[in-house]
Amino acid sequence: MLEYLEKDEVALAEFLKSTKIKSVAKLPGDASTRRYFRIESENRRMILMRTDPFPNEGMSLPFLVQQKHLQSSGIDVPQIIDLDPTLGFILLEDLGDITLLRHLQDVVSRELEREIYERVIDSLIDLQVQASPSAHPDSKNPAFSLRFDHEKLMWEMEFMIEHFYQGYLARTLAPEDLALMRSQLSQICDHLASISTVFTHRDFHSRNVMVTPTSVPNSPRFVMIDFQDGRMGPPQYDLASLLKDSYYQLEEVQIQRLLDYYVTRFEALTGTKMDRDAFMMGFDLMSVQRNLKAIGSFASFLQKRGNPGYLKYIGNTFENVRRTLLKYPQYSKLREVLFHYYYF
Repeated sequence: MLEYLEKDEVALAEFLKSTKIKSVAKLPGDASTRRYFRIESENRRMILMRTDPFPNEGMSLPFLVQQKHLQSSGIDVPQIIDLDPTLGFILLEDLGDITLLRHLQDVVSRELEREIYERVIDSLIDLQVQASPSAHPDSKNPAFSLRFDHEKLMWEMEFMIEHFYQGYLARTLAPEDLALMRSQLSQICDHLASISTVFTHRDFHSRNVMVTPTSVPNSPRFVMIDFQDGRMGPPQYDLASLLKDSYYQLEEVQIQRLLDYYVTRFEALTGTKMDRDAFMMGFDLMSVQRNLKAIGSFASFLQKRGNPGYLKYIGNTFENVRRTLLKYPQYSKLREVLFHYYYF
């Protein structure tokens, strides 16, 4: 069993001695520095997540805080089985290997694709309604004091400029072009910061939803993972991450149908009436900000970690931005300058 472990995994081997394990297999990682192992004991399979030791934080570790918050809110998240803060080990239920992205590979029709996304949107609305401060008036969840204000949104745009344009592409932006880029992106961030907020997952895309079979045929669980960075933001924030995904491209007609589904269901559950035109504009501008932030992250993985694996998603993500900005003549100069330095 221990032949699967690297030489530096002595602490892991010691931790597992008490679980009567039969096998250990190292799993591919995600975009973070966390490492994952599949543990099989005599009566169950589990996932061990290895992160930096957190003895000082203990149960106030953001992942643990938000897991408890979401679970108590009725949101389907991984169950925690055991943990060791001094070693940085968290033992989780095994949700399998099928992400939403992988599940979508088996789609055979637009109708089935839409049905799957409607299920995921249902869980997102539950998150926004059941995990937001209005449903937890006495909660001291630190995520409730954080929000995507103009400063945070614009910081992400500066991050993109630094790591994508100036870092990965090695472009020297003309001062007037850089000023225009910052000015128009700031206008977008101003608009987004003015929208009323809900609890956001913050990274809600097709690789952060696990699809786990149940005893009911064709009725899997859709389980949220990677939620530790949750904070307050516009309701369009996670929706834009999901429907304008860098990893899976939906047709525009399908996106509009799913947006209509979201609005109709949100109104029915909350009893509120949305200004649909305002909501759709907020969605578009949010998708521009989210996609540009993703591009900055993909470039930074290469710049900071030497990981080029996410660069292949930049093209699709930029196309999302291009198509969206075409709807808004007031941002035509922004579109021109963004793509001038990308393509020339």
